[in-house]
Amino acid sequence: QVQLVESGGGLVQAGGSLRLSCATSGHTFSMYAMGWFRQAPVKEREFVAGIKWSSSITYYADSVKGRFTISRDNAKNTVYLQMNSLKPEETAIYYCAARASGFPRWDAHDKNDYDYWGQGTQVTVSS
Repeated sequence: QVQLVESGGGLVQAGGSLRLSCATSGHTFSMYAMGWFRQAPVKEREFVAGIKWSSSITYYADSVKGRFTISRDNAKNTVYLQMNSLKPEETAIYYCAARASGFPRWDAHDKNDYDYWGQGTQVTVSS
């Protein structure tokens, strides 16, 4: 089992920055990758960024490339999402997720490829 707890959400003005954290516990050493997703009201949960647990190779949704950075700290068992130049339309609940397998694709963007989820943290970007 893997437990994920997000923190760091809040209210920020458009153009501002936030750093989200995802504290992990349990059998995270067996995980293939970690990811961040977000879900706005009445919208589907969408992929934001991912990182392979063993190699730190990262992958991003096109909409956040160049503005968001995912990283991890093995010593703290924590995954981060640094978000810069935030936009009002990025207001959403942000979720941390973990996947045990690299199948069918190593850089999975599909939420159904992720096995464990945190409770989410609210990010609100004001205009």
